Amino acid sequence: MVPKPILVTTPPPATSAPSPPLNAVSPLKTEEKPQTQTLKTPTTTTQKAITKPSPSSSTTKTTPQQRVELKRKTNSWVPALMLNAFDDIINNFIDPPLKPSIDPRHVLSQNFAPVHELPPTECEVIEGSLPPSLDGAYIRNGPNPQFLPRGPYHLFDGDGMLHALRISHGKKPTLCSRYVKTYKYTMENDAGFPLIPNVFSGFNSLVASAARGSLSAARFLTGQFNPANGIGLANTSLAFFGNRLFALGESDLPYVVNVTPDGDIETLGRHDFDGKLTFSMTAHPKIDPDTAECFAFRYGPVPPFLTYFRFDGNGKKHEDVPIFSMLTPSFLHDFAITKKYAIFCDIQLGLNPLDMISGGSPVGSVASKVPRIGILPRDAKDESMMKWFEVPGFNIIHAINAWEEDEGRTVVLVAPNILSMEHALERMELVHAMVEKVRIELDTGIITRQPVSARNLDFAVINPAFVGKKNRFVYAAVGDPMPKISGVVKLDVSKGEERRDCTVGCRMYGEGCYGGEPFFVAREEGGEEDDGYLVSYVHDERKGESRFLVMDAKSPELDVVAAVRLPRRVPYGFHGLFVKESELRKVSLS
Repeated sequence: MVPKPILVTTPPPATSAPSPPLNAVSPLKTEEKPQTQTLKTPTTTTQKAITKPSPSSSTTKTTPQQRVELKRKTNSWVPALMLNAFDDIINNFIDPPLKPSIDPRHVLSQNFAPVHELPPTECEVIEGSLPPSLDGAYIRNGPNPQFLPRGPYHLFDGDGMLHALRISHGKKPTLCSRYVKTYKYTMENDAGFPLIPNVFSGFNSLVASAARGSLSAARFLTGQFNPANGIGLANTSLAFFGNRLFALGESDLPYVVNVTPDGDIETLGRHDFDGKLTFSMTAHPKIDPDTAECFAFRYGPVPPFLTYFRFDGNGKKHEDVPIFSMLTPSFLHDFAITKKYAIFCDIQLGLNPLDMISGGSPVGSVASKVPRIGILPRDAKDESMMKWFEVPGFNIIHAINAWEEDEGRTVVLVAPNILSMEHALERMELVHAMVEKVRIELDTGIITRQPVSARNLDFAVINPAFVGKKNRFVYAAVGDPMPKISGVVKLDVSKGEERRDCTVGCRMYGEGCYGGEPFFVAREEGGEEDDGYLVSYVHDERKGESRFLVMDAKSPELDVVAAVRLPRRVPYGFHGLFVKESELRKVSLS
């Protein structure tokens, strides 16, 4: 039996109704209403997803494999109920969600509320016309928990859901929303309740960590899940390389996905690159537009805290390069490449297990740490040529681009600097990110920093053809505050030397309207750097409607070229990608 679905609707901003219980678990269903949004849960805590087999089932002919599966579920029924009861005790008494940053009633409010899957559904172009170069699919990843959280929940903890707008000229565009069918999603969907604790919100004290660690061990020993098959969410971003399209989350291996000709999204499986990738991988790999090589890394809480690796143009993985000169575990979410180098930022946000003793999170800022930038030849086979440079006060979550100057003797990095790193995970509305251009003279170690804009900007992109090469234009999302995005600005980073704001274009979405990370799609290959379009999903919170917006990246006002009304709202999320029709065909054939 599957538990009855609950409804997720949109609350008025000033509502002070009693909070619903946190200990019930139900699959999510949404009902779109412009002005209301309430999380509804059953009042009981008993799980109905795992049931004893019906007596009448003995009259049904079953295969040996089905009988084994039935026996497994029957044998795990009693342990599941006991462990779910223990989970309720943890979530309601040992570690309830006391902070707003991990209270699901706060985190999942308004357009952050999850939605159900949507099969390919036709959309209406309500303004302008879609340009011919938009031939393929725009796909955006983001968190979308399949069950209402039982206790603490952070924005980063939701199951990955892909929202794809398939554009084929001569046909109406279609929107499709599908979960990435990770091992975690599949096992929990089969069980009917969460099995794996939330990484970002479930270990905020020593007692909570011990309790949830014991619970996870018991679920493993009773056969409810096997962490060797991955516990990742694949909820962060997408990448296309080696003729495959990947959904990515940095706590697991990539998952191969595909967009079918009719616009549906398929999960093809967890990918280990012929057994050469055994652990996790960054959600921000960098693809060289000239060689099709892909560069990536992983980080973790035990040495080596950083490991670098790369793939050739066919997706074949090279050997790992462990970086032991990173002396402490750091939250290394993104990096940059040039034609010669890979560039890493060792920031003040780190992994601090000792903080759990005082009731803190294992991930937090370390005020005494001096941030560093590490530069390694990108074809290195070991870390012997890694150079580290101290850059006080320079903390980045995302990198925008990097390149070389002075015949390779100088490296330039452009990235948003987080000025309030202590709030990066718990109070994102207090975070201010200021885009800077950092010049590093490799021979002398002299570092020069120049602000590009004083506005609160992040989720910035460039023309993908300029990754690793000197570029001029950056398109960044405007935090209002983060994680809400009220518009997009165009920056000319070549003006940084003039010591003034480099904004040369801007479009705000309007009152009550918020978007996401923009993505640049070139009008044609080999054209001018800014000759193309910016695309993003935008949601109108007053009307409860979402649109797909296409903007002219070359114009000072980032003029709207086309707008598509979507059949239902698309929740706010993380990173997106436009995949050309020619690339989608390669995925289908691989």
